[in-house]
Amino acid sequence: MALREIVTLPHPTLRRKARKVTEFGPELQTLVDDMVETMRVAPGVGLAAPQVNISQQLIVVEFGDEEDENAPKKLYILANPEIVKLSKETVMGVEGCLSIPGIVGEVERAEKALITGQNRRGQPVKIKAEGWLARIFQHEIDHLNGVLYVDKATRLWQQKDEEEDVPAAD
Repeated sequence: MALREIVTLPHPTLRRKARKVTEFGPELQTLVDDMVETMRVAPGVGLAAPQVNISQQLIVVEFGDEEDENAPKKLYILANPEIVKLSKETVMGVEGCLSIPGIVGEVERAEKALITGQNRRGQPVKIKAEGWLARIFQHEIDHLNGVLYVDKATRLWQQKDEEEDVPAAD
């Protein structure tokens, strides 16, 4: 495993629509492992392949129970993820992004999301997410379409030291 460089705005890969993953061989497995390690070291709760300058539809997300900070985190690896349903209920939340360091913003997102995709071996996966996990998936899938949270934010500001606990969605 190796750390990958996280690209930042205005890097062009961040604004490009990513290609579908079609090969699930050793190259993809290395990319997945590298992305997980890069996300953890950054630290973030999600990372999309375009953020490491790979224009492929691949995301990694690691998040625990919102109610229980001591609960183990769950790792999600999704190739070709799609949001197939969003709840009508939305919530505002503060997001950050590893590709836009030092800036956070308020973004309205669906409270719940149904996501389909493929695991790292190409097998179909369906995830029902709500709360912060739903927000993270929406944020990461936006990356695959060249959309950044700053495009959707109603308000942006410089992150202050006391806001360190604002999770970078990726």
